[in-house]
Amino acid sequence: MNLFHEIYGVYYKSVSEMLRLAVGGRLTEKDMKSICDRYAFTDSHIEIISAIKGERWKLIRSDMTTPLRHEPNVPLTSLELSWLKAVSLDKRMKLFDADTDFLSGVEPLFLPEDYVVFEQYGDGDPFEDEHYIEIFRTLLKAVRERKKVTIEYNSSKGTHLRITGDPYEPEYSEKDDKFRIKLADSKFADVLNLAGIEKCEIIGNAGPSAQKSRFASEEYFIAELIDERNALERFMMHFSHFRKEATEISENKYRIKIFYDKSDETELVIRVLSFGQFIKITEPQSFVSLIRERLIMQKRLGIR
Repeated sequence: MNLFHEIYGVYYKSVSEMLRLAVGGRLTEKDMKSICDRYAFTDSHIEIISAIKGERWKLIRSDMTTPLRHEPNVPLTSLELSWLKAVSLDKRMKLFDADTDFLSGVEPLFLPEDYVVFEQYGDGDPFEDEHYIEIFRTLLKAVRERKKVTIEYNSSKGTHLRITGDPYEPEYSEKDDKFRIKLADSKFADVLNLAGIEKCEIIGNAGPSAQKSRFASEEYFIAELIDERNALERFMMHFSHFRKEATEISENKYRIKIFYDKSDETELVIRVLSFGQFIKITEPQSFVSLIRERLIMQKRLGIR
């Protein structure tokens, strides 16, 4: 199932594109970097190019040639098709208008009723409601195309509001089973529950404030990581869905900056501690203090 993994999926795509060039004898190190930038995450080139140059994957030699004679072609297996069929049955999939016609007749790997999400509220959003779907797609279009919207909104307190703003970051809460949207340049609210939106219309182009607001709301921490026992790959996997910047300081040592929302802070502290002696948090001091407090608490409780 690694082909569908957020990290390994982009690895397969990136290396596949490199192999296409290598088979024709046209691959350069500059090409590898540009391919990683295009198909993978901003820091993926660190692991991918290192593995290729070190010939750990045995697909591309250090001189940029390959033992392969034909360009790679990886069709979907029956297992992968079954997995995709199962995912397509999720009630939230209708929100994205995904084309799943190619899965017709495929037996799903599992059904929605085969699994249960614990500690989740039972009053989630009406994902299959046509009006809700229309609102969701309008907002998603506005985010992608950087448009301004006007919204008719019913608040939880029973107040009806007309709100104008620039949507910039949809988010889903698994615990609440609800979608929210963040707004910039709004006088009334900076986060709205989608279920409370009665009407949404695109009215023009958004200003630069949406992008600024997104990054202004983020916290960050900087870590120095020693790549022993596959620590770098595990770190990238653990923090795959966070925006990050990574640079190589020296051989097997990396500086990584992770951006995160304040609400995720406790979970991040726990994840960082799982890397033990292979990681050191250098800044900010507030995050260093959180690490120290957690360690003191664990020692007091006898946890190692």
